[in-house]
Amino acid sequence: MTKKSSEGLAALRFSRRTGLAALFASAVAVIGLTAAAPSFAADKTIKVGIMSGEDEDVWRVVATEAAKKGLKIEAIVFNDYTQPNEALERGEVDANAFQHQPYLDNQIKQHGYHIVRVGYTGVWPIGLYTKKYKAVADLPKGAVIGVPNDPSNEGRALRVLQNEGVIKLKDGTGILATTADIVENPKNVEIKELDAGIVGRSIDDLDAAVVNTDWALKSGLSPKDRIAQEPIDGNPYRNFIAVKQGSENEAWVKALVASYQNDTVKAEFDKVYKGTGLSAY
Repeated sequence: MTKKSSEGLAALRFSRRTGLAALFASAVAVIGLTAAAPSFAADKTIKVGIMSGEDEDVWRVVATEAAKKGLKIEAIVFNDYTQPNEALERGEVDANAFQHQPYLDNQIKQHGYHIVRVGYTGVWPIGLYTKKYKAVADLPKGAVIGVPNDPSNEGRALRVLQNEGVIKLKDGTGILATTADIVENPKNVEIKELDAGIVGRSIDDLDAAVVNTDWALKSGLSPKDRIAQEPIDGNPYRNFIAVKQGSENEAWVKALVASYQNDTVKAEFDKVYKGTGLSAY
């Protein structure tokens, strides 16, 4: 074999080795990229249970943000607070976003749900509303005041009334206070327990009502009708996204939370809730 042909064969072998090495490096790079990407099944849609109303607008933006991450979201809309957790427990939805921790704790206690919080969304300070009076001090003796009848929100409403001196709860009463815990009622007000979705709409038949802010908006109430509000600092009633226990570390869960907790969604949240709800993450 001549020197020239020997050099040509060596060059060919080197070229082949170089090509194989490059091909191997490319394969490794692709595998690495695949491993780093979120593992979302192409035919899998994440169903998220939410309440009807303004939140539907917010979650449309969340879905758009999620699509950028390769995650498909379908909002499943409910009209009853008791339904989203039951649906999540049964596997009819993959996540929900409508509740605060005291509410979930009570639901777990009652039903044994296996549901955990994975990311905060917003807080809606509960307030005392009236169409008849300008201030809490104007409420007459024997005034009829509506409050939500579910355990966590009733306790929350009674604390608003306590903060304003309308009633006093017995010492040591927890966040699940009920009317049975009232030890002082100087104006002898009547506390009327109503469904959270009804209490705001019943305002014309009441002297005042403690209403969750999202339901206040749905009931046509505005900040000018509010004569008292719970404190914001240290508020335990921040809402959040929840999933079934055991799913909290899944890649899609992290992507779902990130799809909500960003400036684009915050801007829509602020637009929809007009300052009555506040981002809480």
